[in-house]
Amino acid sequence: MTDDEDLILREALGALGAVGGGPGGRLGAKFAAGRLKKNVHEVELTLEGVPPAEAAARTTDLLLRLGTPVRTRATDSPETVRVVRALVGGGFAQMNPVLVTVTLTDTGAGATTARVRGAAKEGLIKQRAGEKTAHQVATLLLGHPPTPRGG
Repeated sequence: MTDDEDLILREALGALGAVGGGPGGRLGAKFAAGRLKKNVHEVELTLEGVPPAEAAARTTDLLLRLGTPVRTRATDSPETVRVVRALVGGGFAQMNPVLVTVTLTDTGAGATTARVRGAAKEGLIKQRAGEKTAHQVATLLLGHPPTPRGG
């Protein structure tokens, strides 16, 4: 288990490379991914009237529906209730792995603050997959209809 975004994204891109090119494809994709820049974006929102336990359940359910969960270490911060992570498809044809990390914090008065972070590797064609996915997850957490996620 690791919390390193770059390592998680490199492994996810390596798995995609292995699908098309076997072991050589995995190694080539991981090598290339290590040299790509990241598109990272954070959105902070308040879930009014949603206690932390309910916010954690809602976030976990949402990320399970959107992608593959990623285990994370427990947080050292006493304010943080929970950190939930998943790899979600983003960009063109949903083929670019995006690591979504949602950090939930109890704000008191039955509300929870959620910080949604999307991180994805960017190639020559900028798709802003991390940014778009962070906004989509934030919108879904607020209970609004989803926005299109195309490239």
